[in-house]
Amino acid sequence: MDGRIQPETGWTLLIYRVPSDPASKRVAIWRDVKRLGGLYLQQCVCILPRRPDVEKKLERITEKIPAMDGVFTLFDVPTLRPDDEDRIVAAFRDLREKEYAEIEEECSSKFMKEVEFEHFRENYTFEEAEEIGQDLEKIRRWFAQVQVRDWFAAPGRDRVTAWLDRCQLALSSFEETVYALHGSDDGDVPKLRTAAPAVSDESVIHVPNKSVRLGGQGEGKISS
Repeated sequence: MDGRIQPETGWTLLIYRVPSDPASKRVAIWRDVKRLGGLYLQQCVCILPRRPDVEKKLERITEKIPAMDGVFTLFDVPTLRPDDEDRIVAAFRDLREKEYAEIEEECSSKFMKEVEFEHFRENYTFEEAEEIGQDLEKIRRWFAQVQVRDWFAAPGRDRVTAWLDRCQLALSSFEETVYALHGSDDGDVPKLRTAAPAVSDESVIHVPNKSVRLGGQGEGKISS
């Protein structure tokens, strides 16, 4: 038994019934339970570890069921038979392992290849670096959500952590290239060109023994 949940904590079993028409009602409850991390034993029957944080979220889900003309029953299950409990825990780990595998694929097949492609295009702009950074933050948030419902330490967690480190290195390298090409320690304010001296409407240029008077229209008159 994994140490992240104590045997005496027990389990919560949810059995519910929601009208199948429209299907969106049943799908909504299914989606909420899956997002919470529940394991479906069969249709409309799911089990979760009995934990304070889970119970609060589950209560918010079940409150929706009567409004959908459905009914539900919650059972507190103090213990399971050892073989059944091992099977349930293994099933929970398998669910989280599949989610971790999806995140790994997002890192390796999409994020890293996107960075490589932008290097190939030499698309070294601040906007592109910002977009890549936002993509990595989305993956990090996804990983955090899966970790919250990973109550039994699925092995894929460490692999995802390693992949996120690689992604961060790739992002940092791209940002450094962008900075090397466009960055400046003097800030983003462009340097202004030095303005040419203003010429008045009438100026006098002195030449030996003569002077040239420039009129407002650029006409020159030479006087002795």
